[in-house]
Amino acid sequence: MTDFEPKHRPHLEQLLEPGERLLGVCAASRQQGLFKGGSVALGVTDRRLIVQALDRRGEPEGEALLLPPERIASAKAGGAGGGWATPTAAIADATSVRLELRTTDGDKVKLMMMRGEGRVLGKLSGGAGQAEGVRALAEWFSRHAGEEPGA
Repeated sequence: MTDFEPKHRPHLEQLLEPGERLLGVCAASRQQGLFKGGSVALGVTDRRLIVQALDRRGEPEGEALLLPPERIASAKAGGAGGGWATPTAAIADATSVRLELRTTDGDKVKLMMMRGEGRVLGKLSGGAGQAEGVRALAEWFSRHAGEEPGA
Protein backbone atom coordinates (compact mmCIF):
# COMPACT_ATOMS: atom_id res chain seq x y z
CA MET A 1 0.00 0.00 0.00
CA THR A 2 2.95 2.35 0.37
CA ASP A 3 2.88 3.05 -3.38
CA PHE A 4 -0.70 4.40 -3.29
CA GLU A 5 0.17 8.10 -3.26
CA PRO A 6 2.71 8.00 -6.14
CA LYS A 7 0.32 5.84 -8.20
CA HIS A 8 -2.73 8.10 -7.82
CA ARG A 9 -1.18 11.58 -7.62
CA PRO A 10 -0.77 11.96 -11.43
CA HIS A 11 -4.46 11.20 -12.10
CA LEU A 12 -5.63 13.56 -9.35
CA GLU A 13 -3.30 16.28 -10.66
CA GLN A 14 -5.06 16.04 -14.04
CA LEU A 15 -8.30 17.10 -12.29
CA LEU A 16 -6.83 20.30 -10.87
CA GLU A 17 -7.89 23.74 -12.00
CA PRO A 18 -5.23 26.24 -13.10
CA GLY A 19 -3.24 27.41 -10.07
CA GLU A 20 -4.73 24.76 -7.77
CA ARG A 21 -2.25 22.69 -5.70
CA LEU A 22 -2.59 19.06 -4.60
CA LEU A 23 -1.58 19.03 -0.92
CA GLY A 24 -2.12 15.36 -0.09
CA VAL A 25 -3.42 12.02 -1.31
CA CYS A 26 -4.80 9.20 0.80
CA ALA A 27 -6.55 5.88 0.35
CA ALA A 28 -10.01 5.51 1.82
CA SER A 29 -13.00 3.23 1.64
CA ARG A 30 -16.37 4.74 0.85
CA GLN A 31 -19.56 3.31 2.26
CA GLN A 32 -22.47 3.90 -0.11
CA GLY A 33 -25.08 1.69 1.49
CA LEU A 34 -25.48 -1.09 3.99
CA PHE A 35 -23.59 -3.60 1.84
CA LYS A 36 -22.19 -1.38 -0.90
CA GLY A 37 -18.95 0.55 -1.03
CA GLY A 38 -15.51 0.62 -2.53
CA SER A 39 -12.08 2.13 -2.51
CA VAL A 40 -11.36 5.75 -3.35
CA ALA A 41 -8.38 7.99 -3.79
CA LEU A 42 -8.95 11.16 -1.78
CA GLY A 43 -7.14 14.23 -3.06
CA VAL A 44 -6.82 17.27 -0.82
CA THR A 45 -6.16 20.53 -2.63
CA ASP A 46 -5.91 24.10 -1.45
CA ARG A 47 -9.46 24.66 -2.83
CA ARG A 48 -11.45 21.42 -2.55
CA LEU A 49 -11.58 17.70 -1.88
CA ILE A 50 -11.48 15.24 -4.77
CA VAL A 51 -13.05 11.81 -4.21
CA GLN A 52 -12.08 9.47 -7.06
CA ALA A 53 -13.69 6.01 -7.07
CA LEU A 54 -11.37 3.10 -7.85
CA ASP A 55 -12.22 -0.18 -9.53
CA ARG A 56 -11.26 -3.61 -8.16
CA ARG A 57 -7.79 -3.28 -9.69
CA GLY A 58 -7.26 0.09 -8.01
CA GLU A 59 -7.64 2.13 -11.21
CA PRO A 60 -9.74 5.34 -11.41
CA GLU A 61 -13.37 4.62 -12.30
CA GLY A 62 -16.03 7.12 -13.33
CA GLU A 63 -16.11 10.83 -12.66
CA ALA A 64 -14.56 12.21 -9.51
CA LEU A 65 -16.70 13.87 -6.85
CA LEU A 66 -15.46 17.44 -6.45
CA LEU A 67 -16.21 19.06 -3.10
CA PRO A 68 -15.31 22.71 -2.55
CA PRO A 69 -16.05 24.01 0.97
CA GLU A 70 -19.31 25.65 -0.12
CA ARG A 71 -20.69 22.23 -1.17
CA ILE A 72 -20.14 20.71 2.28
CA ALA A 73 -23.11 21.38 4.57
CA SER A 74 -21.71 19.41 7.53
CA ALA A 75 -18.79 17.20 8.47
CA LYS A 76 -18.21 14.79 11.34
CA ALA A 77 -15.01 12.91 12.09
CA GLY A 78 -14.09 10.30 14.64
CA GLY A 79 -12.33 7.03 15.19
CA ALA A 80 -13.38 4.14 13.01
CA GLY A 81 -14.06 1.92 16.03
CA GLY A 82 -17.38 3.61 16.68
CA GLY A 83 -16.86 4.02 20.42
CA TRP A 84 -17.43 0.34 21.26
CA ALA A 85 -15.65 -0.94 24.34
CA THR A 86 -13.67 -3.73 22.69
CA PRO A 87 -9.95 -4.11 21.94
CA THR A 88 -10.66 -4.24 18.20
CA ALA A 89 -12.61 -0.96 18.34
CA ALA A 90 -9.88 0.67 20.43
CA ILE A 91 -7.26 -0.31 17.84
CA ALA A 92 -9.49 0.95 15.02
CA ASP A 93 -9.93 4.29 16.83
CA ALA A 94 -6.17 4.63 17.31
CA THR A 95 -5.16 3.72 13.76
CA SER A 96 -8.01 4.94 11.55
CA VAL A 97 -10.51 7.73 11.11
CA ARG A 98 -14.11 7.91 9.89
CA LEU A 99 -15.28 11.03 8.04
CA GLU A 100 -18.95 11.68 7.29
CA LEU A 101 -19.85 14.56 5.01
CA ARG A 102 -23.26 15.84 3.99
CA THR A 103 -23.34 17.95 0.85
CA THR A 104 -25.57 20.95 0.26
CA ASP A 105 -27.64 18.79 -2.14
CA GLY A 106 -28.28 16.29 0.68
CA ASP A 107 -25.87 13.56 -0.42
CA LYS A 108 -23.89 11.67 2.23
CA VAL A 109 -20.24 10.79 1.76
CA LYS A 110 -18.91 8.30 4.33
CA LEU A 111 -15.18 7.63 4.23
CA MET A 112 -12.88 5.52 6.41
CA MET A 113 -9.11 5.72 6.17
CA MET A 114 -6.04 4.54 8.00
CA ARG A 115 -3.89 7.23 9.59
CA GLY A 116 -0.63 5.78 8.19
CA GLU A 117 1.18 6.42 11.46
CA GLY A 118 2.86 4.26 14.05
CA ARG A 119 5.75 1.88 14.14
CA VAL A 120 3.79 -1.35 13.84
CA LEU A 121 0.88 -0.53 11.53
CA GLY A 122 2.27 2.60 9.87
CA LYS A 123 3.78 1.00 6.78
CA LEU A 124 0.92 -1.47 6.43
CA SER A 125 -1.58 1.38 6.44
CA GLY A 126 0.08 3.52 3.78
CA GLY A 127 3.10 4.93 5.57
CA ALA A 128 4.28 8.51 5.24
CA GLY A 129 2.23 9.30 2.12
CA GLN A 130 -1.00 8.24 3.82
CA ALA A 131 -0.12 10.10 7.02
CA GLU A 132 0.66 13.24 4.99
CA GLY A 133 -2.66 12.97 3.15
CA VAL A 134 -4.64 12.59 6.39
CA ARG A 135 -2.77 15.57 7.89
CA ALA A 136 -3.55 17.65 4.78
CA LEU A 137 -7.23 16.68 5.15
CA ALA A 138 -7.31 17.79 8.80
CA GLU A 139 -5.61 21.09 7.91
CA TRP A 140 -8.05 21.63 5.03
CA PHE A 141 -11.01 21.36 7.40
CA SER A 142 -9.26 23.61 9.89
CA ARG A 143 -8.76 26.29 7.20
CA HIS A 144 -12.33 26.06 5.90
CA ALA A 145 -14.18 25.55 9.20
CA GLY A 146 -15.51 29.10 9.34
CA GLU A 147 -16.91 29.17 5.81
CA GLU A 148 -20.67 29.03 5.51
CA PRO A 149 -22.20 26.50 3.08
CA GLY A 150 -23.25 28.15 -0.15
CA ALA A 151 -21.13 31.26 0.52
